[in-house]
Amino acid sequence: MEKRRVVVTGLGMVTPLGLDVATTWENAIAGKSGVGLLKRVPAENFPMKVSAEIHDFDPGQFMDKKEARKMDRFTQFAVASALMAIKDANLEITEEIAPRIGVWIGSGIGGMETYEQQFHNFLEKGHRRVSPFFVPMLIPDMASGQVSIMTGAKGINSCSVTACASGTNSIGDAFKVIQRGDADVMITGGAEAPITNMAVAGFCSAKAVTLSEDPSTASRPFDANRDGFIMGEGAGILILESLESAQKRGAKIYAEIVGYGATGDAHHVTAPAPEGEGGARAMRQAIEDAGLKPEDIDYLNAHGTSTPYNDKFETMAAKTVFGDHAYKLAVSSTKSMTGHLLGAAGAVEAIFSVKAIVDSIIPPTINYETPDPDCDLDYVPNEARKQQVRAAMSNSLGFGGHNATLVFKQFS
Repeated sequence: MEKRRVVVTGLGMVTPLGLDVATTWENAIAGKSGVGLLKRVPAENFPMKVSAEIHDFDPGQFMDKKEARKMDRFTQFAVASALMAIKDANLEITEEIAPRIGVWIGSGIGGMETYEQQFHNFLEKGHRRVSPFFVPMLIPDMASGQVSIMTGAKGINSCSVTACASGTNSIGDAFKVIQRGDADVMITGGAEAPITNMAVAGFCSAKAVTLSEDPSTASRPFDANRDGFIMGEGAGILILESLESAQKRGAKIYAEIVGYGATGDAHHVTAPAPEGEGGARAMRQAIEDAGLKPEDIDYLNAHGTSTPYNDKFETMAAKTVFGDHAYKLAVSSTKSMTGHLLGAAGAVEAIFSVKAIVDSIIPPTINYETPDPDCDLDYVPNEARKQQVRAAMSNSLGFGGHNATLVFKQFS
């Protein structure tokens, strides 16, 4: 069976850099940081003092306020981003085409804030005071479910929960749904709102987050002085569409999605496999799936968490896959500006990769000051770079040994 071509026709996002794609992208290209002091939970209770939070988000701009109160924050982000992406794609979901439009939105943790609030209600007031909406607000698939309900999309409705690879796996799986002919359009991406007492406590106990108290420099991927990631929140949604469907309705086309790779480390619950072996296999799979050669890739949006092991092993994986071309490849970690959006990270970074292709500009890795001998590639330090991007790769690597890679290229 011939594989159908799949293109990107709509983008929507809510991030610490902005409440839409245009603002987020403008700030990313300017090298601005969305990191600030920890405010959503009492900072005095934790060794972590900085986070990448979203401010001034009003769900009432996108949905009825009564309905919004039945959604966890991560779902509100997903719905807002999906509605923006649908509008951007000029997509009208009618009863006729609704069964051919699916939703696949991932989340690593889901409604952690809801869980904590309702558990307090239970402890203090008993089971009768736990909200009847507790379970529907908590479960990670509800971002996908609510987007389907609010948009009328009646095709496949699913959710990938693969930790920090959730957004990337969701996009890749949605891509394959269209490619094999099971849907014509997919609303896909990731959403996360993890800055809660228990989630912060857990990541602090795991010694995964930075202990820096300076928001302006705390996230420093690939820098020798990196010491942990910064927790962030937000959502990114893409409209993927068969080329036939996009051309039939005269949709604008940002780029073509051409490759997807997904592997498991089978190694450790939190640490990546030595030398990034699993990540390298995912990258190779994605390139082969795209029908490209390693040297066709001009830009790699790295997972780049600003943790000692991730950045070192991801660099090693890139060298394994790209060989000599690794040193000609532009690599950047936009987590230096957004923080780590966990299950939403891959979706936001997929949008950055698409925008890099469209605008011929590569976002920087900010706060890069001290080179690390183990991380010796071109990380586009501190300033965006004007450069043609024929094809871009985006990596996501998650706890549990989940590795996922996407490849986008210029549409022609």
